[in-house]
Amino acid sequence: MTNGPVLIDLDETETAKPDTAPPVPDLVTTPQGAAMQQVAAIAARKPSRLARWFWSIAVSLVGFVVSLAAWDYVNGLLARSPILGGIATALIGLLILVLAIVALRELAAFGRLKRLDTIQRQATDALNSGDLKSARSVVSALDKLYAHRDDTSWGRSELKSRSNDVLDADGLIGLAENSLLAPLDARAQREVEAAARQVATVTAIVPLALADLFTALTSNLRMIRRIAEIYGGRAGTLGSWRLTRSVLTHLVATGAVAVGDDLIGSVAGGGVLSKVSRRFGEGVVNGALTARVGVAAIEVCRPLPFHTSKRPSVTALVRRALTGLFSNG
Repeated sequence: MTNGPVLIDLDETETAKPDTAPPVPDLVTTPQGAAMQQVAAIAARKPSRLARWFWSIAVSLVGFVVSLAAWDYVNGLLARSPILGGIATALIGLLILVLAIVALRELAAFGRLKRLDTIQRQATDALNSGDLKSARSVVSALDKLYAHRDDTSWGRSELKSRSNDVLDADGLIGLAENSLLAPLDARAQREVEAAARQVATVTAIVPLALADLFTALTSNLRMIRRIAEIYGGRAGTLGSWRLTRSVLTHLVATGAVAVGDDLIGSVAGGGVLSKVSRRFGEGVVNGALTARVGVAAIEVCRPLPFHTSKRPSVTALVRRALTGLFSNG
């Protein structure tokens, strides 16, 4: 077999044209709200039993060592100078008193959150059973819950004047919901909108890697705490963290801290913005997921389930929160 020259005919080769070229694939992916996904994972992660044992023993050991060192220090100071030893003893006693007050406040915060949960559960049972007596008990508990709040005085008087005319559980719970909780719902929704706006703005504007994660975490913690305060469940430090964990754990368990049906409008906006700036798209979705956490917090902290009032729409909250924020995108 001989190897010879090969003749290639180039005349029939089709010239490439722009209008016949295949389209360039769109590499812009739909933003998923990475910051809020990480916040939910951090807050909802349940520590292992070994980690709980480790921290319990470590805290106990540190407390024991500090207490023993303070005891030896005060005794030595008393031996050298009774006056200085007495001052040190008084200061340590004041510190213990302050710590006891803080502990009592935390217990009271847990009690308030439990009270809200109890009223909500009783209201749900009354609605399911149609028991008028149980519904009146719920209304009485609500009146006691808000008895010392001036911002609910009109609602309480309206509820008291009209409750005797209502002869069914559904109507009575609905009257309490419209009279007492409607103004509180509006305030809670404004808190959600403010948090969503802040998270979206920082995510879109600040280029630092951890800025959006830190802002999402702090904004959600503050939002959940304020929502609890609006509905009468003022939470302390531990109570706020426990409430936040319960809200985010529920969302993670149900798969709600993700892009879903009720975020279609927000994600569509985020997708359009992401073609201009990826961070703008992430900002919209992080704000939308913050709004979803806020709605879950309202449902957890609200002393009555949504019955006659409509559950807040995540898309509507995001639309109001971000109106004008990305209008130039």
